[in-house]
Amino acid sequence: VFGASNFPLAFSTAGGDTAAALAAGCPVVVKGHSAHPGTAEIVAQAIDAAIRKLGMHPGIFSLIQGGKRDVGQSLVQHKLIKAVGFTGSLAGGRALFDLCAQREDPIPFFGELGSVNPMFLLPEAVKARGEAIAKGWAGSLTMGAGQFCTNPGISVVIDGPDADAFVDATTEALAPVGAQTMLTDGIASAYRSGRDRIAAAKGVQELLTSTCDLRNATPYLFATTGKEWLDNEVLGEEVFGPLGLVVRVADFDEMMKVARSLSGQLTCTLHMDAGDTKHGQALMPVLERKAGRILANGFPTGVEVADSMVHGGPYPASTNFGATSVGTLSIRRFLRPVCYQNMPEELLPADLR
Repeated sequence: VFGASNFPLAFSTAGGDTAAALAAGCPVVVKGHSAHPGTAEIVAQAIDAAIRKLGMHPGIFSLIQGGKRDVGQSLVQHKLIKAVGFTGSLAGGRALFDLCAQREDPIPFFGELGSVNPMFLLPEAVKARGEAIAKGWAGSLTMGAGQFCTNPGISVVIDGPDADAFVDATTEALAPVGAQTMLTDGIASAYRSGRDRIAAAKGVQELLTSTCDLRNATPYLFATTGKEWLDNEVLGEEVFGPLGLVVRVADFDEMMKVARSLSGQLTCTLHMDAGDTKHGQALMPVLERKAGRILANGFPTGVEVADSMVHGGPYPASTNFGATSVGTLSIRRFLRPVCYQNMPEELLPADLR
């Protein structure tokens, strides 16, 4: 299990991947993230204390810290490692995924690699409550300095006066948000690079700009057209931080084209009213093939740990579209089904007798 830079607790030493693997009966080796080694050590000591108190085998849990990329590479190639859980960047995750596939005995790599989590704002909803949607988006976008993999970075809206009002309301909601401290220098640097990439893209208009340096993050808001989005793949790349992009499409047909152009996502969101039902029905078959979780009239930053939760999606959101890293279904990643046919009861596992 590779610890995540942005979640020192929920997706690291004793996080969801570790808990799921232990629940499946697997011993776990955690590769601690360099962003929070102290937190990792404290949590690991608590796990070790529990293992000692319960008289469990000490090999059930291990924590490895330090080193460069070669440490992680060596771990995923070790013959005793039979599966990998990872939360992090697309580049890092893809490199480890390829190493797992190239082993003499290939093993599953369950990587959660990020997403832009687009929201589709349908016309009746924008007309009736565009300001409320804008305020909700601003809050979701800036929560935790935007350091959530479910951060809704894209809003797709049909051009017109209601779109103008939505953009104005979003800008007004984001303007007073002050600087927030990001978790690491690396995350902050990547955020600034992503901001510069979007700002320099053809056909992008700056709606709200600010100044951020060091580990500070301030919100940015940009806008582009549906045509420019469809012509420029860079606009669909994740910017990890409080940056929003409004995609103003000419009509619903172009909104459908934007939906079809999406790569794999963790989430997609519909903001709709009763009068938008036909448009929603048209979008659903597309979005079901693009994301692991589809929301209506909400914001995706909250991820509930529940039986029905799916935190995953088609590549590049994750490397295994049939898995989730949150919720009870996440345990299945570390289980392998076995069929027992015509077996005497005495030979069956105790749970099946």
